[in-house]
Amino acid sequence: MGMTMTQKILAAHAGLPAVKAGDLIEAKLDLVLGNDITTPVAVAAFDEAGLTKVFDPEKIAIVLDHYTPCKDIKSAQLCDTARKFAKRFGITHLYDVGTAGIEHALLPEKGLVGPGDCVIGADSHTCTYGALGAFFTGVGSTDMAAGMAIGENWFKVPAAIKVNLVGKLKPYVSGKDVILHLIGMIGVDGALYKSLEFVGPGVAELSMDDRFTIANMAIEAGGKNGIFPVDEKTMEYVTGRFSRPVMVYEADADAEYESEVTIDLSTLESTVSLPHLPSNTKTVSEVKGMPIQQVIIGSCTNGRISDMRAAAEILKGRKVADGVRCIVIPATQEVYLQCVREGLTEIFIESGCAFSTPTCGPCLGGHMGVMCEGERSVSTTNRNFVGRMGHVKSEVVLASPAIAAASAVKGCIADPTDL
Repeated sequence: MGMTMTQKILAAHAGLPAVKAGDLIEAKLDLVLGNDITTPVAVAAFDEAGLTKVFDPEKIAIVLDHYTPCKDIKSAQLCDTARKFAKRFGITHLYDVGTAGIEHALLPEKGLVGPGDCVIGADSHTCTYGALGAFFTGVGSTDMAAGMAIGENWFKVPAAIKVNLVGKLKPYVSGKDVILHLIGMIGVDGALYKSLEFVGPGVAELSMDDRFTIANMAIEAGGKNGIFPVDEKTMEYVTGRFSRPVMVYEADADAEYESEVTIDLSTLESTVSLPHLPSNTKTVSEVKGMPIQQVIIGSCTNGRISDMRAAAEILKGRKVADGVRCIVIPATQEVYLQCVREGLTEIFIESGCAFSTPTCGPCLGGHMGVMCEGERSVSTTNRNFVGRMGHVKSEVVLASPAIAAASAVKGCIADPTDL
């Protein structure tokens, strides 16, 4: 029996001719990632185990992005722990305030991850980088500590679900709508510890930013990872960024998949996830008019330049509705600067938005957009669990940047065609 893309990558990094679903393996790592929340926990585990060196200071990245710029003394102490650890071991890739960005947008942008890689990150949305045709998955801080020390990690080889994409997206429909639709189809545990492998002619119709968004939310269906084939768009993205050799793995014709799903992109409508699960999906036409108090445009899911452009196109010449707060957060400094250069920042500010430095803050109810009891936010983030963005009696509606921007203008869930 042949292997899937994910299985081929894991076999190569384990030094094995083949692997199959359910095998337990030890695989070499190309990068280990941590942030300001998870790194300090990993540092404590590292020191408690008596470890005295890292496997390669060039293959560890620490990104201070969740509670930064530091919102309080506790977050400042966490960042201090991470900085001191990076200095102690000469870790090259420390991204701090002013140079940092949201980790899962920053690492591909900086060329630290690329096709064929095997990477772990102490953050569940590390699966984002599967858009590049590689195996990336989130782990706990203890695994991060071990990975930093020995450059290896153990994995249970996942079974796979083949997601066939056909057709072409309609205007105002994006990768966010694709992944919300898929999660609505299979549920939040529909891909539990499985690889979501996206294939088919529809892949070529998706931008890299669409693919990053889709791979990012594989975990919201329970997936171990999400992965796309390497094609011309992938190579165009990594050329000039990624300096290591590009390794391209393709699934065998006789690869075994646990199940298959087909999505016709041409039939998709703008989709949202209502509280309190990403799988609680509805088309915008079914729920438009639902009142809101806040809009968040940004995050590791939808904070890239195409997301900023999509929102700015709708907000240009319009005003955020009275009683609504709209917070726009570019995912990296590069995206921030591009917004300035293209005049997007001016559009956001003139429309009545708050325009923030890169941070994960509001996505996890940390800062820069925490809600009180009874409030509802339309957000381009990835989770809408109870209390995710503030009070346990607040609500989060997940949506694309286009829907979020239109909703900010209308003061309720809305489609751009409603404006």
